Amino acid sequence: MQDNATEVTAAGIARLAGVGRAAVSNWRRRHADFPKPVGGTETSPSFALAEVEAWLRKQGKLAEVPLRERVWQQLAGHPEGPLTALVHTGCALLLIHERPTVWLDASAGSDARLAAMLPGALEKVLTPRVGGVRGRRGTAVGGASASASAGTSGRAGAGASAGAGGGVNAAFGRAGVNGGFGEAGVNGASNSSAVNAGSAPTAVNTGSASAAVNSGSAAAGVNSDPAVPGVNTESTAPGVNSTPTAPAVNSSPAAPTVNTPPTVRNDSSVHNAPPVHGESAVHNTSAVHNRSTVHSTVPGTPAAIADSPSTPTTPGVPTPPQTTPTIPTASLTPTTPTTPPTPALTTPTGPQLLPSIPLLRGAAELAAEIGARQTFEFLLGRHLDANPRQYTLTPAELAGLMADLAGPARTVLDPACGTGALLRAVDPRPGQELYAQDSAPELAALSALRLALHSRATVRAAVGDTLRADAHPGLQADAVLCHPPFNERNWGHDELAYDPRWEYGFPARTESELAWVQHALARLTDGGTAVLLMPPAAASRRSGRRIRADLLRRGALRAVVALPVGAAPPYNIPLHLWVLRRPDRTPAAPEVLLVDTGRFAGETRGGPDWEAVREAVLDAWRAFAREGRLAERPGLARSVPVIELLDDDVDLAPARHLPPAAVADGAEQLTRVRERLGETLRLTADLTPPPADPAPAARWTLTTVGELARGGALVMRTGGNGGHARVPVLTDHDVLAGTAPSGALPESEEEAVLTEPGDVVVPVLGGGAVARVIDGATGGAALGRNLVLLRPDRTALDPWFLAGFLRGTANNRQASSYASTATRLDVRRLHLPRLPLEEQRRYGARFRALDEFERALRHASRLGEQLVRGMYDGLTDGTVAPD
Repeated sequence: MQDNATEVTAAGIARLAGVGRAAVSNWRRRHADFPKPVGGTETSPSFALAEVEAWLRKQGKLAEVPLRERVWQQLAGHPEGPLTALVHTGCALLLIHERPTVWLDASAGSDARLAAMLPGALEKVLTPRVGGVRGRRGTAVGGASASASAGTSGRAGAGASAGAGGGVNAAFGRAGVNGGFGEAGVNGASNSSAVNAGSAPTAVNTGSASAAVNSGSAAAGVNSDPAVPGVNTESTAPGVNSTPTAPAVNSSPAAPTVNTPPTVRNDSSVHNAPPVHGESAVHNTSAVHNRSTVHSTVPGTPAAIADSPSTPTTPGVPTPPQTTPTIPTASLTPTTPTTPPTPALTTPTGPQLLPSIPLLRGAAELAAEIGARQTFEFLLGRHLDANPRQYTLTPAELAGLMADLAGPARTVLDPACGTGALLRAVDPRPGQELYAQDSAPELAALSALRLALHSRATVRAAVGDTLRADAHPGLQADAVLCHPPFNERNWGHDELAYDPRWEYGFPARTESELAWVQHALARLTDGGTAVLLMPPAAASRRSGRRIRADLLRRGALRAVVALPVGAAPPYNIPLHLWVLRRPDRTPAAPEVLLVDTGRFAGETRGGPDWEAVREAVLDAWRAFAREGRLAERPGLARSVPVIELLDDDVDLAPARHLPPAAVADGAEQLTRVRERLGETLRLTADLTPPPADPAPAARWTLTTVGELARGGALVMRTGGNGGHARVPVLTDHDVLAGTAPSGALPESEEEAVLTEPGDVVVPVLGGGAVARVIDGATGGAALGRNLVLLRPDRTALDPWFLAGFLRGTANNRQASSYASTATRLDVRRLHLPRLPLEEQRRYGARFRALDEFERALRHASRLGEQLVRGMYDGLTDGTVAPD
């Protein structure tokens, strides 16, 4: 069933019909029955996808929309936006992946029936796979209370007053007022332990029944003042877990108020309000989480340690045992006075899912062909490619390198998860737990779904500002992987001055990256490894030298790796990797590993030589990890005693501490370059074209590439998909520069377009009149972005004839469109004459000779630049004599 609400832009219509956007504009002007806009703006209207598809089919311009394209158009044109559509699709795909029979049963009926059945089915899948998932109308998915929200932390549940996402009386399915350590409870603080928490895991004041406290509509207030109506109360409600003759829990006229000092502010307009639709009023403006109002009633509990150990125990409340479990020091004090972050996923309701049902049916159909995981990766990758400026992505090669540096781990945390690329790169292990957090709700949700589809690991993902509102305050992970935001000023400097995470010093306002470093260390178990992507300035800024020095002295910072330019955004600077370990003991003579992989930067825009980078870094790191030191590798790596780095600057930039690579045969290499240059120049002279003979202006009958494609004389393809095969990628820069394939594309489910000898490749951006004929050396490479491939029928078209005429300056000018900052070529509009095949071959031979001459000139230019640079370097470093 097609979705009448799905909208598509003119660009989407052009993709559906395989034409340029100008053709869509012409159709709108020439055809009165062309579908009318249903949304968008006057300059960028959108159209109903179903109407567009029907019109294209009626006009014979579309036989059938490919399934991938149809699903993508439904997602891109979703009424609630593509991110909401992606989340709904991911939930459905996880259900299909985990319980296909449930999906088949639910989808057999009408759209309304499917929308009504999905929420319940999704809850049963999301709860075990992604942990604390907040349900509909505050219902905890898998929790014990009908009015509770599930917690987000694996070690400690979030307390009451969690706003939109804290757990109330629920921590992964367990409920309790005044819950024990590791369980969420009412009056839970924002640190890792709930207030009023004892060491006993059993909830206080709960009966033998499994029903949660505050779960029924007749529950009286918990810890309520006699003068203030209780939370979740009604006028006729008896006490919680009480018989008709029992007094309310924790409240009697003679009992002092629990957790309510004399200065507590009660908002009667909030606390007196009756619950709506079963929702608990605990989530309203309660002062439970204010540091000044959080007090423990049980000495020896974490809250008592953090606040006031001498607070008297309230009469009537059973006193738990005085023994408490061991708690990490960093978790004793709340990291922030704000409410805890929300879980990453909210189970969508039936009305929310109803507009997405056609999309979900299409995604299910696609999943039947390529798999649920591959379907989600395709749609997510397509969305990221369509919105490159909205996201800062971590390349897959870099994510894999960071995961390998961290090593195998059962518990892994990414506190700034983005789209989940780093956690996705972790090698799966039995019983693995993946923890994630991001301040963007959509990214956190997409990461949770992506990871749940990718592996069998338990996923705990949450939304929130990690530095201000850590979702996993009690976590002790085996590994932490992080690509933090760079150069942030508003990271919480003023609010977090006394945060216990700053074990190595309070970061300056300009050193947000060092705050992330210390957060990662605080969440590691002893001996655990953290790998962070850092800007190079963090290794040398004077404002961070004291923290860097303490990291070195205590053995926490183990390695700094300088990556090549182009390894990750921003691509114009060489980023660093910091490898840290939470020290379980202070090394006697600590050393730190410094590695510089700048030599592996790609000469083109295709990025660095990742295979060489990976081999060099991992080989150096593994040798250093075994021995505690590394023999010097000139220009590449060495281990430096910490004492050598503890100067006034504490500069950790590897390039400043590594000796240059030895150039023992520098003069001999320059001699060989000079000889090759001479041979190339002689070849260039031989290939110089003969004098041009004048000829009368030709009067040819012209055709266009578009007409030839429609007539079957050639096949036209566009590039940009990586596929599964790891093959070299021909980029637009390679075509413009005449170099070998040098690029890379992320792996995708959509098959890559592979080049063959005789294909003609044309760049569509930049305004240059360039076309390249693929030879045997380049054949087999994948076609990169912004390239169009033309595969001529050899019985009708000569490849060199085609490429030559496509390079005409006037030809390119008439086929180009101009924006404010770029020029785009419409390859379909390029002209070429209708000539017999023999005549084509005559022109093709001349064009081929010109191409050989051009390549010889380029090669001579590169050799000349290499010779000049080598001479400068040799003269300045003393390896070449001036005479």
